[in-house]
Amino acid sequence: MTITVSNGAGDVRPASSLSTAAARRLATTTKSRPQMTGITPRWLLRVLPWESVSAGVFRVNRRLVHAAGDGLVGFTHVGESVRAVPRTLGELPMLRGFSDDAVLEAIADRFVQRRVQPGDVVVAAGTPHDAIVLVARGKLEKLGVGKYGDRTSLGLLGEGDHLGFELLREGPERWPFTATALTVATVLTLERRVLEEVIEGSESLRAHLEQVRTQAAKPRDKHGQAEIELSAGHRGEASLPGTFVDYELHPREYELSVAQTILRMHTRVTDLYNGPMDQRQEQLRLTIQALRERQEHALVNDPEFGLLPNVDPKQRISTRRGPPTPDDLDELLCRRRKPRALLAHPRAIAAFGRECNHRGVMPQTMDLDGTAVQAWRGVPLLPCDKIPVDPAGTSSILVLRTGLHDQGVIGLHQPGIPDEVEPSLNVRFMGIDERAITSYLVSVYYSVAVLVPDALGVLDDVELAR
Repeated sequence: MTITVSNGAGDVRPASSLSTAAARRLATTTKSRPQMTGITPRWLLRVLPWESVSAGVFRVNRRLVHAAGDGLVGFTHVGESVRAVPRTLGELPMLRGFSDDAVLEAIADRFVQRRVQPGDVVVAAGTPHDAIVLVARGKLEKLGVGKYGDRTSLGLLGEGDHLGFELLREGPERWPFTATALTVATVLTLERRVLEEVIEGSESLRAHLEQVRTQAAKPRDKHGQAEIELSAGHRGEASLPGTFVDYELHPREYELSVAQTILRMHTRVTDLYNGPMDQRQEQLRLTIQALRERQEHALVNDPEFGLLPNVDPKQRISTRRGPPTPDDLDELLCRRRKPRALLAHPRAIAAFGRECNHRGVMPQTMDLDGTAVQAWRGVPLLPCDKIPVDPAGTSSILVLRTGLHDQGVIGLHQPGIPDEVEPSLNVRFMGIDERAITSYLVSVYYSVAVLVPDALGVLDDVELAR
């Protein structure tokens, strides 16, 4: 048999040896295991200490806290028109727990919308304290006067923050600070006289305010917890105060959530094509990877127990100018003891790097579990692509203190479940149907708990593209 081959120049000549294409028919192929796009480092799952729970529930007992109502107000937007969501007005300190929708609707309808430009004064120190101000869009900065007359920054206000809630009780008659706009902003204002008209016309609101004033008179510490009375520095036979530590009557309970799927395989595949790799094991391996990715996403974003939706309002801060700067991360870290990790979207980490380059600051690196990672002030800055980036190009940066003994953030799972292949993850055989399809139920159980509010903080409004 004569075989001819071409040399590429149009000449055809007889082949003198077996071609590689033909030889491959007899050769054994070296194969990789099935690869998968989308597997991330899943740093959150690695830095969380995982605590075992029984019966799928973990209860967080805390000291009694007198709620002050310091959450965020929500808004609806119709074009340029903005309106406060009535139910979220219950986040104002003196309206916490008030549920008369008709009265809240009346209050929401009486706010007046105002648009301000950067540098505009929203409230001025020393002027009459005669309005409640809600920040619907943009950022404001609270400014005070230092000991020697210099201007000092008292904090930032972002979307949902508010000023002037003291109007609902005997508060100061004049503003103690100045609030100016850092960006183009939309604010809603409600004058004192208009608010007093609503109070006068609502018996339920008057009764609620009286009850809140009575509760506010109870002794409490700077964290809002019921005071533990102590005596110190006394001499002789002074009478010592009696005290006790009061607990929350309705502590929060975390039930384990679940991510599940049904893996299906034909028996012919596992019977005939199971070498050199175990088809069932490879299918399970990739399925488990996908479930772990979903688990981390839920730990960050789930509205019931996820970290982002459950940050205490006092632990939320906003960037000063938009991009994440060293100053912003310093403020985020200083609000808690023993921070264990910073978590940010990879684009946010890149934006922070640009700000460091702009200032001539060199971020640190450190070794974490054998991997070199970026760090700031000795705290690892870890990538987590589960932190969302909104269409406007802004994201958030989380900081965590972890561990049960440090009253931090802990992961929850229940090892020892039936048919377990990994802690709190099991694979259960569901049978073979009439089409010879084998089914396996793959489940992973998890949750995350924040033991005290300052264990978790967030830097919001992180601009990524500037």
